[in-house]
Amino acid sequence: MFTLSPEKAHHLTTSLFSTLTSIPLLGALVKRSYTYEHSSLEREVFGLKFKNPVGLAAGFDKDGKYYKTMSQLGFGFIEIGTVTPLPQAGNAQPRLFRLPQDEGLINRMGFNNEGVDEMVARLKAKGKGNIIIGGNIGKNKVTPNEEALLDYEKCFHKLYPLVDYFVINVSSPNTPGLRSLQAKEPLTKLLSHIMKLREEKSNRVPVLLKISPDLGWEQIDEVLEIVESVGLDGLIATNTTISRADLTTSTDKVAEIGNGGLSGEPLRHRSLEVVRYIKSQKPNLPLIGVGGISKAEHAVAMLSAGADLVQVYSGLVYSGPSLIKQVKKALARQS
Repeated sequence: MFTLSPEKAHHLTTSLFSTLTSIPLLGALVKRSYTYEHSSLEREVFGLKFKNPVGLAAGFDKDGKYYKTMSQLGFGFIEIGTVTPLPQAGNAQPRLFRLPQDEGLINRMGFNNEGVDEMVARLKAKGKGNIIIGGNIGKNKVTPNEEALLDYEKCFHKLYPLVDYFVINVSSPNTPGLRSLQAKEPLTKLLSHIMKLREEKSNRVPVLLKISPDLGWEQIDEVLEIVESVGLDGLIATNTTISRADLTTSTDKVAEIGNGGLSGEPLRHRSLEVVRYIKSQKPNLPLIGVGGISKAEHAVAMLSAGADLVQVYSGLVYSGPSLIKQVKKALARQS
């Protein structure tokens, strides 16, 4: 697969895996090969019961096409999106790049997705099954920040009956100006509005915020104050980074790739650091740790640092789908 472009390899593997697992015998074989559950792996976080703490991060299944297929690999939950109100093509290709020497990825996908209505139709047709589904929502590129709140509101209303939790994504580096929504005034306004909308619903769906690893400690403190003041249910730490520090890939190669969010092993220490800091400041705030988890010991370290749940994505590229089972076995051995 590494002989193909990263984006082409992604679409080919997910489509092929989806087709193969739709054949009953092969589907049963996959499930038997990758399933490993133990009572010690069960978690209850922000009011939801997870059969295990290992999830698939947003970005892998942007449109909700593969969550049932991917659930056969033994994930405890799957986050779909980021989805926007209107469909958009995202940035020009190529926009996804491998850094094999660093076991990292750089992407500037730009919230490419088919729009929230397509996701809603797909969720209604396929159903959730027995997997916990998170809905990661964002704004369209053409929507000015002054009107961003309306984009999040549209996605929130349409997905509310269909997902188990929400993630507000204001931390992707690939939509111009999006990260400025993490500033105190716009973030307070956005989160307060979303939480007010939830109060009007007959049931309570948890709402989380995904933050950037590039925030300083004072900025994170500010975010934590806002999270507490509006009554948010938890945080996801972290999104991808714009930092290129300490890469072994040549500077010429990195410069040739250009802009984008860096994920995978180069992000791991910073994500771990952010999780540890947040937990030290707000020990009771539910937290999902993501960034650079490609080995079982990485997940163990993230949970030990204070994360209640973990997510993987780039780690699947370099370690393969057996990673989920390895993580769960390692956690069960510790119990």
